[in-house]
Amino acid sequence: MASAGQRLSSVLGHLNPSSSESSGKAKLLQKNADDIVITYAGRTPLTKAKKGGLKDTQIDDLLISLLTSVRENMNIDPSLIEDVCLGNVLAPSPGYVARSSILAAGFPASSAASVANRFCSSGLLAIQNISNQITAGAIEVGLAVGAESMSTCPDNGAPPASAKVISHALASQNQQPMGQTSENVAGDFNISREAMDEFAARSFQRAEKAQKEGWTRDEIVPVEVSFTDPKTGVMTQRIINADDGIRAGTTAESLGKIRVAFPQWKPSQTTGGNASQITDGAAAVVLMKRSKAAELGVKVLGKFVQATVVGLEPRIMGIGPALAIPKVLGKVGLHRDDVDVFEINEAFASMGVYCINKLGLDPEKVNPRGGAIALGHPLGCTGTRQVVTALSELRRQDKRIAVTSMCVGTGQGMAAVFVSEH
Repeated sequence: MASAGQRLSSVLGHLNPSSSESSGKAKLLQKNADDIVITYAGRTPLTKAKKGGLKDTQIDDLLISLLTSVRENMNIDPSLIEDVCLGNVLAPSPGYVARSSILAAGFPASSAASVANRFCSSGLLAIQNISNQITAGAIEVGLAVGAESMSTCPDNGAPPASAKVISHALASQNQQPMGQTSENVAGDFNISREAMDEFAARSFQRAEKAQKEGWTRDEIVPVEVSFTDPKTGVMTQRIINADDGIRAGTTAESLGKIRVAFPQWKPSQTTGGNASQITDGAAAVVLMKRSKAAELGVKVLGKFVQATVVGLEPRIMGIGPALAIPKVLGKVGLHRDDVDVFEINEAFASMGVYCINKLGLDPEKVNPRGGAIALGHPLGCTGTRQVVTALSELRRQDKRIAVTSMCVGTGQGMAAVFVSEH
C-alpha cells in the first residue's frame, strides 16, 4: 500500500502540468448547453454554538428559514425543484428533518429529499449528488443544502468500535479525536506554534475586514429566530444577519497567549484560537443545466465543473486538501496558477499551514475573507457555504475560477472547481 507521502508526490505533478494541459482553462471558461450551473446561492449567518444568535434554533427551523428564502428568491416555480439533497452530519433521523423542512418551507409534495453525510464535506457532496442526478437525466432542477445546528445536535465523536476495528492498524485510527489528528499533522510535518498562530490571525483579520467592508452582504440570508437571553432567561424575537464568531483585533501575539487545548498529545500546539469554531449555520445552491436556465430565463451565477474525493491515513486526515486539490486540477486540466480563489476549510491551523506550503499556493488567494477559524465550521454546512463565499468573492475581484476543498474526518479529502459567470 502506497503511503500518504508517496501518493502526495504522485498527484503533486498535477500542480505543474504541461502547457497543453494548462489550455484547460480556456476550455473551462467555455459555455455549453450541458454545463451544470448555479442559479441561486445563499447562506445564513454563521454563529457560535451554544452562545451565538442561532443557539436556540433547532435544525429544522434553521432549514425552514433558509429554504423559505430560497423558495421566495430563486426566481423559478418551486414545483420545478425535483430533489433536495441535505448535507448534514449530526442531526438525529436527518431524513425526516430534510423532508419535513422542505415541505414546511413551502415546497410542494413533489419535491423529494435525501441526505448526504461525508462528515466535513457533506455540503459539497450534496452539490455533487444533485449535479450527478442532473447529468444522468434523473432530474432537471435540484437544490443542494448544507446545514448543521451544533448547538442542538452535539458532536459526540466516534462510537464504540468492535475488536476487529480496534486491532486494525488503519481502522483503529478513526478512534482518535480530531484534536489529536491536528497534533499529528503538526508533529509529523514540523508545523510550529508560531506558524499556526500567524495563519489563524490572518483568518480573523481577513474576516474582520470582509465584514466591516460589507463583502459578505450578498452571501447572507437573514434569519428570524427566538433567542433566549442567557442572563435573564427572557425570550425575544431577533433578526440574525451577521456572522458572530469573528474576534476583532486578533493578532498572532494575542493568539500566542492562549493555552494549548490538548496537552495530552504532542507537540501540543492546537488551541481554541487556532482551530475552527463550533458553529451553527446553513447554505444552499440551486443547480440545473445551462440549457434549462436559458429555457427558464434565470440568471446564471456560476458553473459547477467537477468534484473529487481522496482517502488517506485517518491520523493525519487534515492534509486531505493537499491530495484532493491536485487530483481535481488534474481532472479538469488546470494549473495551480489558473485558480483565482482557493477556499480551503480551516479545520485546524496545522493543516492549513501544511496544505498551503505543500501545494505552493499563493497565501493571498487562500480564504481571502477568512475561514473556519474566524467564521466557524458547521460540519454539514461548510461544503456548501464555501461555494457561496467563493462565488461572491470572485464577483468582488472580477475573477473567474475557484477551488473549494476540505479535509474530512476518518481520513479523506474533497475538492471541487467552480467558475463564476458574473
